Amino acid sequence: MAHVGWGTLLKIGSSTDSRDMSLFQWSETLSVGYPDIDSQHKRLFQLADQLYTGMTEDKGKQVLSNTLNNLVAYTKRHFADEEVLMQLHRYPGSSQHKAEHQVLADKLAQFQKAFAADRATVTIPLLETLRDAMVQHMQGTDKKMADHLKRQVR
Repeated sequence: MAHVGWGTLLKIGSSTDSRDMSLFQWSETLSVGYPDIDSQHKRLFQLADQLYTGMTEDKGKQVLSNTLNNLVAYTKRHFADEEVLMQLHRYPGSSQHKAEHQVLADKLAQFQKAFAADRATVTIPLLETLRDAMVQHMQGTDKKMADHLKRQVR
């Protein structure tokens, strides 16, 4: 099975023995300081952790597929919610932010289709890259947006 590419988004990280701990542990350092967004980010980490757990515990294709489908669906919902907030608060960086969302959503959808067609499998490097993409987006693009939203609410 081929590994479908997240590698173009970010350098693939390294890990220690991946069975010892999850790749997707929420930390307050990931908080953007906007409660609704942080809550959704935590949920994204939970869903990604379920995918990791399903893979490491060899839960089988159907469990992984269901978990991946849930992650993709929730990611779409989260992106849509952020985009509504950007529009409501006239966020000046919304075009670039939406473009990042589209790239991430497209990569997830590409992998989801390949996985369903047995052309890809869930791997540690794939999950590490997913984690890194999530963290980079949250700490960079989302943090800037949240800072703008917080200024607008004052």
